[in-house]
Amino acid sequence: MQTTQPLQSRRGRPEAPPTDPKAISRSLAYLQRYRLQAALPYLFLVIATLAQLAVPKLVSNIIDAVTAGARARFLLDAIAQLPAGVAGQALPRLLATANLPADWSLQQLVNRLNADTATAPSLLLSAGLAIVIFALVRGVFAFLQALWAEKNSQAVAYDIRNDLYAKIQQLSFAYHDQNQTGQLMIRATDDVEKVRLFIGQGLMQLVGALILIVGTLIILFATNAQLALITLPILPIALILFVVFGAISGPLFAKVQMRLSELNTILQENVAGIKVVKAFTREKSEEEKFERAATALVNQQLRVSRLFTFLFPVIFMVANLGQAAVTYFGGVQIINDTLTLGQWQQFSLYLVYLFLPIAQLGIIITQVGQAGASATRIFEILDAKSDVTDKPDAIQLPPVRGLIEFDHVTFRYAGSDAPVLQDVSFVAEPGQTVALLGATGSGKTSIINLIPRFYDPIAGSVKIDGYDIRDVTLDSLRSQIGIVLQETTLFSGTIRDNIAFGKPDATMDEVIAAAKAAAAHDFIMSFPQGYDTPVGERGTTLSGGQKQRIAIARALLLNPRILILDDSTSSVDLATEVRIQRALDQLMKGRTSVVIAQRISTVMNADQILVLDRGRIVARGKHDELLEDSPIYAEIYRSQLVDDTHPAEPQRPVIDAQYAMHNA
Repeated sequence: MQTTQPLQSRRGRPEAPPTDPKAISRSLAYLQRYRLQAALPYLFLVIATLAQLAVPKLVSNIIDAVTAGARARFLLDAIAQLPAGVAGQALPRLLATANLPADWSLQQLVNRLNADTATAPSLLLSAGLAIVIFALVRGVFAFLQALWAEKNSQAVAYDIRNDLYAKIQQLSFAYHDQNQTGQLMIRATDDVEKVRLFIGQGLMQLVGALILIVGTLIILFATNAQLALITLPILPIALILFVVFGAISGPLFAKVQMRLSELNTILQENVAGIKVVKAFTREKSEEEKFERAATALVNQQLRVSRLFTFLFPVIFMVANLGQAAVTYFGGVQIINDTLTLGQWQQFSLYLVYLFLPIAQLGIIITQVGQAGASATRIFEILDAKSDVTDKPDAIQLPPVRGLIEFDHVTFRYAGSDAPVLQDVSFVAEPGQTVALLGATGSGKTSIINLIPRFYDPIAGSVKIDGYDIRDVTLDSLRSQIGIVLQETTLFSGTIRDNIAFGKPDATMDEVIAAAKAAAAHDFIMSFPQGYDTPVGERGTTLSGGQKQRIAIARALLLNPRILILDDSTSSVDLATEVRIQRALDQLMKGRTSVVIAQRISTVMNADQILVLDRGRIVARGKHDELLEDSPIYAEIYRSQLVDDTHPAEPQRPVIDAQYAMHNA
């Protein structure tokens, strides 16, 4: 049976699964499908970051040019005001103030100061223009980086969603029996979006932060190794904090997604069953259930928020300690004349480049935690193993005649210890109609579910034309079986779209022929738009009987050799049932038909009637034989066709009239 744990058991609420550390890397593997396109945003990111790293150096040049020009003008004014004899005595102090060699003459000093004064405006202008150019370069490449990162993330989300949808379609009924629709929906929508945001934003921010940190450290050590060593201890402290918080936040985000799934499940079930809710006046209790789920979600999100409201102040405190240390030791170097004001400002700006990505890591760790939890949930579905799959050596089932054989079949559903079918054996010859009759839970639906291999038996075998259905491909098997399930499912679209669901290329004449055979043509043509009439979500604009007849037409359009009707006339009135049954009697000729019916009137003409009780065949034969030989069948017959009449009225004429109407 199913080899993986269910996402959300219908019988209880499991704890959130642990986050798989490999899930993120598996998500990133989707980028390998795009290769050059996937590399482009990182190339643009490197260029934009290099342009950003160049700015502090240019700012330093501007400040040094301004201070050099101002100092030169001040010294020239001071020299001009000194008497001729005093200027020579003050020369050593003037050279020291200008940071020039002590053996320079007064004329050399004046020439240098004049040069500094003259070049200061041009240096200021060139540095300013360079800043503008680098800002433009950074802006352009930052835009390109964001654009291509978004394209890549959308492409990955597209692929993951398609893979998820395909996987959900492939998983067997046993898997879907154990998992809720809302759970699957939230993983294909919200969880995929969380992964997409990380790939499109979080991952780019992470790579950008690492490039900025490494580049900044290289420049800091090249500029002033002493000050750089003072800031170095901050990095391991910050990284340790992020590792700890990442380990704590991962499970918390997984629980957030689980609570969101529970909320979505309640919403989906309530909307789907809104008529039942209103019919039983359960609006208030359903609101309370939704409120409890919403409260659980909010409380879990608050737990995450409390964690990160503690993280960010701690990170900023560490960064401020580093800034304070640099301010102090940098000030000492300025006082000792070993560091210029421009160099100190340059170092301070690079220090911002160091602390800013460290602070951004707090946001990145949030996205990593969310993406890790969501990716784990996504791959939980993608890794699920279906218990009904094609064998590696499965063959194509050739066109069948319709011989169906159950050979000592025993079957139970996943999660159940009691078998619903026990040692069931029967043969349906080609062209025969086999009717299944029995109380609810007797195993009728289980039998028809085994024929198209929605499930596999735990013992025995099911064969079609002598082929064990486990030895043939599912597509070749199911394409030769027409099915009308008890619960009619129609899809949004037109009536024609729903009839042609299994054969989209069917001509209009074929669609109309199938509709006529299912006694649906007349009511379809009564609509103003005819076959182009929208049916609404799940066929809400049609009555139960109308939906049933469209479902029958959908199955008949395939012209299958094997026809399965699961109580297909349960939602129609007696007159409509007679019309449908008359059409089906004609169409079943030459086909092997397996029919489930709650009414004996619909199975009286069957070639073989199987009476089931608690998963076993307790009687078999035709109608007349079973009336004589099977107490269970006779009891069902009496309860449906005899006991429903008034006890004071003659019984036999009523039965004969109904029987005659059926065969008319």
